[in-house]
Amino acid sequence: MGDSSIPSQAIKGRGAASNPEGRFETIRHHAEDDGWQSRLLDEAAPRPRTCVTEERARSVITRNDSPDIAFEQALNPFRGCEHGCVYCFARPSHSYLNLSPGLDFETKLRAKTNLADVLRAELAKPGYVPKPINIGSNTDPYQPIEKKWRLTRAALEVLAECRHPCTIVTKNALVERDLDLLAPMAREKLVQVFVSVNSLDNHLAAKLEPRASAPHRRLKAVAALAEAGVPVGVLVAPIIPALNDMYMEAVLERAHEAGARCAGYTVLRLPWELKQLFREWLALHAPQRAAHVMSLVQQMNGGRDYDSDFATRMRGQGVFAELLRKRFELACRRHGFGRARELRLDTSRFVPPRKPSPQGELF
Repeated sequence: MGDSSIPSQAIKGRGAASNPEGRFETIRHHAEDDGWQSRLLDEAAPRPRTCVTEERARSVITRNDSPDIAFEQALNPFRGCEHGCVYCFARPSHSYLNLSPGLDFETKLRAKTNLADVLRAELAKPGYVPKPINIGSNTDPYQPIEKKWRLTRAALEVLAECRHPCTIVTKNALVERDLDLLAPMAREKLVQVFVSVNSLDNHLAAKLEPRASAPHRRLKAVAALAEAGVPVGVLVAPIIPALNDMYMEAVLERAHEAGARCAGYTVLRLPWELKQLFREWLALHAPQRAAHVMSLVQQMNGGRDYDSDFATRMRGQGVFAELLRKRFELACRRHGFGRARELRLDTSRFVPPRKPSPQGELF
């Protein structure tokens, strides 16, 4: 007998297969099988569609002091992410909106439509000290809905105008659209882009990260960025033991051939509701190795599904985590990769934006 709490089938084009309540919800829903073979009855049911709600943000620059994160400032144009990566550590953040970290996270999205105006106001504040802003620390700034909403591009236009440095993390080839902004910024040491590639298996990627660009397409984006003179690195993230760790060396080799010159990696993190969602995914897509995957995940987290300790949460602990570290370092030495933090962006060029004046510009 299977686990009745596990969905009976995956949803094509989506990473999550269920919509569990967030941890702040006070009402719990429980489904019961009435014997009418719901899988057959629901086969023709429409797939969940993406719905975007406009949001008027009061602030857009967030700050952190986590010792294991390289940047102090971040900006995220969207809440939720249509890529639908089942492993995304940001899924639990949807609970703060009284939405599910499951299907809601990838179908009920928020777009900060006033982002450019608020960003301009925050950069213009007296006493603002420029430090590189990471775009995409929580959700991908080039997820499919960016093609319509163009909020990431709007943010880049403000940063370019003010000569403010930024870093970008994405797994979508849509980043190529903004090369006309990124290339001039790169010449002034104002931008660095990281492309996340965690395997070379398109079939696996279609299940793990269903609406992100395919791995080979991301590598083409790396090549396009490098050819345009934009400093580009590759993030092998997240590494999931016994599922995609075998691709680490090949990803680094292909990324170096494409033009990436720095690299980083993280291991799978399963905070809060993500534990349930990832276990559901394993049961649906990799049932024969599910127990082995979770056993190795727990070995890297002190016997638990997740350990939030800043010292180990990104790289894990134990024998398997140490093996990953050595493999990564050896591959980086072989290809001459630098560290992701080595590039120093220039904050000295920053010019605060001018507040709009009814008299217009005189000079």
